[in-house]
Amino acid sequence: MKFFIDTANLDEIREANDMGILDGVTTNPSLMAKEGITGADRILKHYVDICNIVDGDVSAEVIATDYAGMIKEGENLASLHPNIVVKIPMIKDGIKAIRYFTDKGIKTNCTLVFSAGQAILAAKAGATYLSPFVGRLDDVSTNGIDLIAQIRLIYDNYMFDTQILAASVRHTMHIIQCAEVGADVMTGPLSSIKGLLNHPLTDIGLQKFLADYAKGNK
Repeated sequence: MKFFIDTANLDEIREANDMGILDGVTTNPSLMAKEGITGADRILKHYVDICNIVDGDVSAEVIATDYAGMIKEGENLASLHPNIVVKIPMIKDGIKAIRYFTDKGIKTNCTLVFSAGQAILAAKAGATYLSPFVGRLDDVSTNGIDLIAQIRLIYDNYMFDTQILAASVRHTMHIIQCAEVGADVMTGPLSSIKGLLNHPLTDIGLQKFLADYAKGNK
C-alpha cells in the first residue's frame, strides 16, 4: 500500500519523506488556506515546492466545476511539474474532464467519492486514482471501510486500473483497516502515519535492552 500525506505543510512533508516511506502528497484549498497559502500564484508555487520535496505523485485540485474551466485549470496544473496529478470532483463534468485528461495522458484523482456507483464511473473514465472519503462517511454513521472493500471487489471483478486512494483517513486504525481490505493508497495526517510506530511492548523492550547493556558496561 502506498502512503500519501494529506497536508500542505512543507515541514510535515519533509518529515514524512525523511522517514523513507512517503509515496506522494494530497492537498486541497482548505489545507492550503490552513498554511496561509492563498491567491492563485502562491498556490501554484506551493505545489511546485511540494513536488521538489517528494519523489511521487502530488494531487493538485481544480477549483472550477464546469468542464471548460476544469480543462483549463487542469492543463495549467499538469504543466507545473511531471509529478502533478489533477484532482477532479465527482460530478458529471468532472467525469468528462477525467476522460479528456486520460486521453491526453495526464494523471487524475477523482475526489469526493462516497458510493460504489461513483467509483464505477470514475474507473470507466480512466481515473488514475479514486478518493473515497473514509472519515467523512464515518461522520454520518456509514462505515467508510466497508465502501473501500466494496470498491476493491468491483475493481477486481473487472480488472480496472484505477487505484483506490483511501482519503479522509483520520487515525492509525483507519490505515490498518484500509490495508486489510486492499486499498492501493492511503492518505492521511502525519500523526496517523507516525502512530503506526507506537506499541508499549516496543518501549518496554527497548528500555530493558538499554538497561541490560548499561549494566554490562559498568
